Amino acid sequence: MDVNPAAIKRNGIQDFISLRATGLILAAYSLCIVGFILTTPDMTYEIWKGAFSGLPMKIFTLLALCCVSIHARIGMWQVATDYIKNARARAVLAFFVSVLSFVYVAAGLFVLWGA
Repeated sequence: MDVNPAAIKRNGIQDFISLRATGLILAAYSLCIVGFILTTPDMTYEIWKGAFSGLPMKIFTLLALCCVSIHARIGMWQVATDYIKNARARAVLAFFVSVLSFVYVAAGLFVLWGA
């Protein structure tokens, strides 16, 4: 019996849908930010802070941060399985990407909801 190592603990359809969904959310967030920048004639710190002080923008930003995390972890796994043949090196890379992803989301939470 031949077991495909890429199929262990992974679901291709779930990854495909997750990447597309997170990509759409990130595209919408990017368009929202670019639209805000283009339609604001005088960009100051107070205006920028005011834009991110509302609950809908905080939730949208948090959703975008979580999407970046999901997108990066799945994308890293797909690229690593194609180009890194050593399983230990893939595991180390996956660990560092996961930790970095967690740190980004934690820092984003602190910036959005913290002091």
